[in-house]
Amino acid sequence: MERVRRDWRGPLSAIAKAEEVINGLNNVELNIAVTGKTGVGKSSFVNAMRGLQRGDEEYAPTGVKETTQRSTSTPTQYPHPVMPNVRIWDLPGIGTPHFNTKTYMKEVKFENYDFFIIVSASRFKNYDILLAKIKTKKKNFYFVRSKVDSDVKNEKESGGGTEEDTVRQIRDDCLANLRKLGAPPIFLITSHDLSKFDFPNLVKTLMTDLPGHKKDALMLSLPVYSMQSLEKKYSMFKKKIFNHLISN
Repeated sequence: MERVRRDWRGPLSAIAKAEEVINGLNNVELNIAVTGKTGVGKSSFVNAMRGLQRGDEEYAPTGVKETTQRSTSTPTQYPHPVMPNVRIWDLPGIGTPHFNTKTYMKEVKFENYDFFIIVSASRFKNYDILLAKIKTKKKNFYFVRSKVDSDVKNEKESGGGTEEDTVRQIRDDCLANLRKLGAPPIFLITSHDLSKFDFPNLVKTLMTDLPGHKKDALMLSLPVYSMQSLEKKYSMFKKKIFNHLISN
């Protein structure tokens, strides 16, 4: 918002009104469900989405600490540090002892989430029943293949192909496993650097699929991970000011 104030050449009252509109986005509820087996990088993804670093107060536990704390069938809520109505929910993993195909959707309160992100660090599998129910309820779901940077590094150290070759192989492998679902889009990411691989495409897809204010709330909540993402936030602020001036 500081950049908008600095660059704005119109009446200051428009800035004040725009701030009211932006602040109003804090009241927009957005609930994002993240599911997948323990150890696939869900907590790292949750932290990255909220722009948190290790040592931050609201940092979600990862690694062994995550494994010991994810011992129930209850979804774990991680509110955004600045926009508390934007919440990411870590759902109990599919394929764990706490996953019951008959009661899972009811236990995790399926209807409360705006969309689902299914995370895996290898092939996607054992999701058929859950996905069938998601489709029935007309909820959007997105496949995220995590830890791609580790795969690229391991392949390089073992004398394998280039980064492009490794990424293509991972994508082809995932698509082959999900072919029965009609080859849905798969987003390859590393939570250590959201500017790499497919995270920008994931954001673009979510922005296309979400309705009005939820779309703006998502954009406002995301961390700045590249100059392009910063420009998108800036453009959203300017658009809010322009729309206010037009409507008044």
